[in-house]
Amino acid sequence: MKTLTPSPSDIHRDWYVIDATGLPLGRLSTKIASILCGKNKPYYVRNIDTGDFVVVINAEKVRVTGLKSLQKTYKTFSGYPSGLKEIPYQRMLEKHPTQIIEHAVRGMMPKTVLGDAMFKKLKVYAGSEHPHAAQKPIELKLKEN
Repeated sequence: MKTLTPSPSDIHRDWYVIDATGLPLGRLSTKIASILCGKNKPYYVRNIDTGDFVVVINAEKVRVTGLKSLQKTYKTFSGYPSGLKEIPYQRMLEKHPTQIIEHAVRGMMPKTVLGDAMFKKLKVYAGSEHPHAAQKPIELKLKEN
């Protein structure tokens, strides 16, 4: 029995819309990362981008559990001495709520050129409006805990 390797003509990309209202950040991010990588399809191959597009709406309403809202920080380093910036979760939620989900999903993607191509199919919006309605998206319902 031969192993099936999909060709680019075999790959069909769907659009998923996920409402992040009240969903835990980690569980939401793992589901998004698996859809972007194509692991939800029967013909998943790790060296070919077989994933779908994902649109996340209401990013400002995502929740974190425990004391993460008080203790979690996002760090960036410029490479220069004293170039470390630490941004608390609450300030990131106020100023850039889309980057919270993008940062969590990016950490779960492969750190390669293929991972960059997969990550470009993620679209995150703070509100409920998005410009991708013409693609006939699939509404994906995730359970709240």
